[in-house]
Amino acid sequence: MVPVQSASPAASRLYAGWMGQALEVAAGALAAGDVPVGALVLSPRGEVLGTGHNRREADGDPTAHAEVVALRAAATARGGWRLQDCTLVVTLEPCVMCAGALMLARIGRLVLGAWDPKAGACGSVWDVVRDRRATHRVEVIGGIREQECAQILLDFFAGHRL
Repeated sequence: MVPVQSASPAASRLYAGWMGQALEVAAGALAAGDVPVGALVLSPRGEVLGTGHNRREADGDPTAHAEVVALRAAATARGGWRLQDCTLVVTLEPCVMCAGALMLARIGRLVLGAWDPKAGACGSVWDVVRDRRATHRVEVIGGIREQECAQILLDFFAGHRL
């Protein structure tokens, strides 16, 4: 894993609260029988602009990852695709597709819960969002409420791999 930005105690509490909201959103994916990943996009002032959970199964759409759903909602709320200085909070490290989407949306900060050692693209397997060749880089804050974020996924997959 690539080192991540450390946060002050006050920022850590703020990020933990935001991650709690993302965990609540992730629970919505469970009802649809989808992988429980939740995401929210916050304005520079901390207002929720958009939320999303995985909807691949519900929508039959391979791009309906929590991050993409949240980015689309935030862009609609903001009236444009540029989400500069916004923060994306997500319970699982984004994949390559989602990492690219958050960069293209100009997200300034990513706060993630559990790392994804199989498909993560923000510091574990790849580090797309901080590649020095990219025209836009994202600050990464990782491991926020990591155990809780990992456990909801472990529980989900344990029930599907009997």
